[in-house]
Amino acid sequence: MASYGIGEVEALTGLPASTLRHWEKVLPLLDPRKDEFGRRLYSEADVRLIFRLKYLTARRGLSLKAAASALIAEGSSPSPRSPRPPLRDPRGAHRPLLREPRERLNPGKNE
Repeated sequence: MASYGIGEVEALTGLPASTLRHWEKVLPLLDPRKDEFGRRLYSEADVRLIFRLKYLTARRGLSLKAAASALIAEGSSPSPRSPRPPLRDPRGAHRPLLREPRERLNPGKNE
């Protein structure tokens, strides 16, 4: 399973690390795991969630809490203790975006 560091997520989403950390603090549904050194490791589901939150806040004009409520209402929110289901992406646009930039960020690195 692929995981992304906070710098990679910044590059993919265009959001600064401070915004990602703030969203983690106020939204329990965004909870990346941490490695033994405390570095955040975002799963593909986490990154899709961030893209969805960004869309709802930036394009739809929802507050962060309203965006989280909308995700919960549409059934996209994982429960804190269950495996994370993939978010529904109506355009399917983010799937290829997750792999290609990762290859550009880490050229020649085999997974």
